Amino acid sequence: MGFKNRNSTIMEEKKNIEEAVEPKKLNFLEEIIEADLSSGKYESILTRFPPEPNGYLHLGHAKSLCINFGLAQKYGGKTNLRYDDTNPTKEDTEYVDAIKEDIKWLGFQWEKECYASDYFDQLYEWAEQMILKGQAYVDDQTQEEMRANRGTVETPGTDSPYRNRTPEENLKLFREMRDGKYADGEKVLRAKIDMAHPNMMFRDPILYRIKHAHHHRTGDKWCIYPMYDYTHGQCDSIENITHSICTLEFDVHRPLYDWFIETLGIYPSHQYEFARLNLTYTLMSKRKLLELVQKGLVAGWDDPRMPTLCGVRRRGYTPEALKMFCDKIGVSKRDQLIDIQLLEWCVRQDLNARANRYMVVSDDPIKLTITNWEDGKVEWFDCPLNPAEPDGATRKVPFTGEILIDRADFMEDAPKKYFRLKPDGEVRLKYTYIIKCNEVVKDENGKVIELKCSYDPSTRPGAGEWRSVKGTIHWVSAAYAKEVELRLYDLLFTLADMSQVPEDKDYKDFLNPASLVVSKGYAEPALLEDNSGIAVQFERIGYFFKDSDSTPDCPVFNKTTALKDSFKIS
Repeated sequence: MGFKNRNSTIMEEKKNIEEAVEPKKLNFLEEIIEADLSSGKYESILTRFPPEPNGYLHLGHAKSLCINFGLAQKYGGKTNLRYDDTNPTKEDTEYVDAIKEDIKWLGFQWEKECYASDYFDQLYEWAEQMILKGQAYVDDQTQEEMRANRGTVETPGTDSPYRNRTPEENLKLFREMRDGKYADGEKVLRAKIDMAHPNMMFRDPILYRIKHAHHHRTGDKWCIYPMYDYTHGQCDSIENITHSICTLEFDVHRPLYDWFIETLGIYPSHQYEFARLNLTYTLMSKRKLLELVQKGLVAGWDDPRMPTLCGVRRRGYTPEALKMFCDKIGVSKRDQLIDIQLLEWCVRQDLNARANRYMVVSDDPIKLTITNWEDGKVEWFDCPLNPAEPDGATRKVPFTGEILIDRADFMEDAPKKYFRLKPDGEVRLKYTYIIKCNEVVKDENGKVIELKCSYDPSTRPGAGEWRSVKGTIHWVSAAYAKEVELRLYDLLFTLADMSQVPEDKDYKDFLNPASLVVSKGYAEPALLEDNSGIAVQFERIGYFFKDSDSTPDCPVFNKTTALKDSFKIS
């Protein structure tokens, strides 16, 4: 049911003309890359996306993906996918596979699929090299002792009592750690730098810890695993990454990143930092998202209320909308809280241009009987799938003598400027005839259960004389309506800035009890035949996406977003 959207093409051409007249300003990463290429420092660029496979990707990762892959695409470079799999107790092949699926869904393709574990042998060899040069030592202190001896920003740390072991003794102990002689936490390998260094990262950071755990790729080969700070820069160096781009919280790690590379004398990859994505009413801590899943507070990682990519995909967000959003928020070095309404605006912009339209009447409709309609008569109307393409694809909509309308589209005691249906009032049933309400039928409790109306045959669009009325409402044929389940999703949290949870509160205290409301609706039959693969518009209601829980007997549709909002983009 797809079609070419002329409006979308016109908008793209307008954008190209505007950028030709006034080119889009480069962000700081683009300025760095263009300077590096023009100076001849690099012939081409190679970036990387390095997720830890301990959870599902979320919207913050989408920004990182768009930056790393987008910059490589813009400048003719490539991007590696490299899993930071150095913590075997939290990592799983489930997450590895899910990450690949999400990246492909966004429309990106990596050059090489790599793993930090691919380099465990090389990392170990470099660690022995540092030990022999007196640049690393085995420490027997407990975590608590190391923490106490680390000092503060104002006061220097205290040297470990094991800091002056000989290289030969350290090498022996390190090999015994590798061979499984010691228990978890019994010993660590530390870099020997400066316990009085003003940058706390340099106060003899841990390089290796003992962890007797099965690794998802290396099995039981290793019982010692390298730490992030020791692993990351060296992996970049091994792969010849030119621009290692990560979020701003890693800026304090950059000097240590450079120190390891310089100390080992290997390829000089360099790290650059950008501000991470912070969204209102949204939490993007993988640890806390995992807790929501494990405690059953959401239906899983792909719950449409979750900020995970699989969650927003199930809700009906599109890759194009996420890319538009990432482009709108830009790339900066200053943290800021982005209004989630901007994301929803981008979703609407994309879907408005491409989504097929259908009529769905929500729960508790009113039956409308057309008294002058011929018994048993069915008239099929060819209705456009998208008003932007009046000559494009259509769907068949059946019209009969019994119609269902939304209860909100009728008012018995209507104010003067009420333009929907009222006693003795007229409206047009969308795409079809003008009808007039002649009689209101109520049950014993006074609830309106039926409206008896007459239709004007001369008002059929494209036939007879055109007559205009101020109100147009949507409807479905009672005989052909298909019952569907509607899942109406709202914000998962009630606190705008989830980084500002009060000290006496838990983040779960701000879960929105109304984040999911389940109801039913009645749809025109063509909806169930839609194979467009993207969210559709329920006319006058919102955008909805068919859920994976759907069955032939019970189609389920998730509300993607409302039709419009008060939010305005600057």
